[in-house]
Amino acid sequence: MTSTTEPKKQEGGLGETVKVILQAFLIALLIRTFLFQPFNIPSGSMKETLLVGDYLFVSKYSYGYSRFSLPLSPPLFDGRILGSTPNRGDVVVFKLPRDESTDYIKRVIGLPGDEIQMIGGLLHINGVPVKREDAGYWMDDEGNGRVERVKRWTETLPNGVSYYTLDLVENGFYDNTDVYKVPPGHYFMMGDNRDNSTDSRVLSQVGYVPYENLIGRAQIIFFSVKEGDAAWQFWKWPWTVRWDRLFSFVR
Repeated sequence: MTSTTEPKKQEGGLGETVKVILQAFLIALLIRTFLFQPFNIPSGSMKETLLVGDYLFVSKYSYGYSRFSLPLSPPLFDGRILGSTPNRGDVVVFKLPRDESTDYIKRVIGLPGDEIQMIGGLLHINGVPVKREDAGYWMDDEGNGRVERVKRWTETLPNGVSYYTLDLVENGFYDNTDVYKVPPGHYFMMGDNRDNSTDSRVLSQVGYVPYENLIGRAQIIFFSVKEGDAAWQFWKWPWTVRWDRLFSFVR
C-alpha cells in the first residue's frame, strides 16, 4: 500500500506548488497592470526630485487605463478607461510618442491649450512668468567621487505646486524658446534638471505627449542606491543605500 500511494502524494505536492506559483504570478500581474508598477530612474533629468538609482512605485489607476497600461501594450482599445486628467505639477511616467517601447518620466507643466515658453531660463505659462525663488545651491554627488555645486530654484506653478529645479548652465540651449502651443488631448512635460533634460521642449525627440500615452503618477520611492552602484549588490547596502530616501513621497 505504501508503494502505491507515495507517487500520488508526490504528484499532489508538485501540483500544489505549480498552482501556488501560477496564483502568485497572476496576482503580481494584476497588481502591476491595475495598481502599481515599479520603475527605476536611469538618468539625471529629474534631479534633485528623483536621482539615478531611485526605485519607485507608479500608480496605474491615477489617470485610468489605456492600452499602454497592459503588458506589451496590445492594441486592444483606443483612449482611456476610467480616465482622469493629470494635474499641473504631477510627476508622470509615459510612453515616448516617437518610440512607444520607451518609458519616460517628467513633470506635467502644460495642459491642453496652454502656451508654454522659456525666457531667460524662466518658465512662462500663457504669457505669465511662474513664481521662482532662489533656493541656494544643491550638491550633486555623481557617485564617482566628484561633487558639483549646482544653482537651485524653487518654482511654483499657478495651482500652487512647488518643487526644486536645477540650473546647470546660465543661458542654456533651452533657456530661451519659441512659444509651444499644447494641442488638445496632449500634455507638455519638462524635467526638473532643466539644462539636462530631453523633454517636450525638444519637439523632434519628445514633443507633446498624448493623454493615451500616460502610464501613471510617480508616488513613492521604495528603494534607492547611490549612482554608479547596483541595487542587487546587497552586501554593499550599508554604504550604498540612500536610507533617507526610502519610502519618501514624490512631490
